[in-house]
Amino acid sequence: MADKCDLCLLGLIILSSLLTGTSGVDDHVFISSGENVRLSCNNALSDCKSKTTWFYYNSFSHSAVVELIKLGIMKKDIERHERLSLESDCSLNIKNVTEEDYGSYTCRQYVNGQKQGTDARVSLHVLHVSVSPSSSSSSSSSSSQTEISPGRSVTLSCQLYLYTGLSCDDLVSSEGFELLWVNQTGVDLKTDSRYQILSSSYQYHCFIITLTTTLLNEDNNREWRCQLTHRNQLKTSVRYTVKYSDPQIQEKLKSV
Repeated sequence: MADKCDLCLLGLIILSSLLTGTSGVDDHVFISSGENVRLSCNNALSDCKSKTTWFYYNSFSHSAVVELIKLGIMKKDIERHERLSLESDCSLNIKNVTEEDYGSYTCRQYVNGQKQGTDARVSLHVLHVSVSPSSSSSSSSSSSQTEISPGRSVTLSCQLYLYTGLSCDDLVSSEGFELLWVNQTGVDLKTDSRYQILSSSYQYHCFIITLTTTLLNEDNNREWRCQLTHRNQLKTSVRYTVKYSDPQIQEKLKSV
C-alpha cells in the first residue's frame, strides 16, 4: 500500500509540474492525432546534431526503451522512422501523430562517448477520435471525415492517451481534466437532447467520451469537435466532419 501511495504522490508531483510550467528539464506536450509535433531538446549542446540521441519509452506498449536517433543518425529499423526527423537545434519532429506515439521521449547528449548534462524528457499526450461504424476514410486525423448517410446512427469516440504512469481516476478527479464534445460554435453538445454523450475511463490509457446520434440531411459538412480542457483552459482539440459523398444523396440534398 505504501508503494502505491508513493507512486500516486510522484505522479501528482509530475502532473503539477506539467500544469504549472515548473518542470525544469521535463516537458509535456498535448497534441491531436493527425497533426505534426516538435519535441524540444532543452539540454542541447552547441553543434548538437552529432551529439544527440533520442529515446522513446511507453511502459504500456513496450517492454524496453526504443532508440529513435543515435548520435544524430535516424534508426531505420523502427516502423515510424519515415515520420521522424531531427532539427538543427536537435528537436525531434513527428509527422502525422498517431495514438501509438504517446509516451515518454528523452533527449540525451554525448561527447566522446560520455553522457553530458541532464537528460531532457518530454511526455507526449495524444487526443484521438475514431468512428463507428468504420468507413473507408481515415479517422486518425485532426480534421477527419467519414462517408456515411442520413438516417444512420454514428458513434464518435474521443480518447485521451495521457502518459503519466497513473490511472485516470487519480488524475482526472484531482486535477480537473475534462473532455467535451462541442459544435462549430463551441456549444457543449450535452445541452442538446439529440446527442447521447457518455464518459468512461480506462486504467491507464485515460478516459473516453463518446457522441452518438442519428444523422440528418442537414448534417452534411457539419463539424463536431472533441476538446480537452484543464480547469476550463483548452489544451488541444480534434475536429470531425460529416461528409455525404454518395452522388444520389448529394442530389437529394440539393433538391430539398
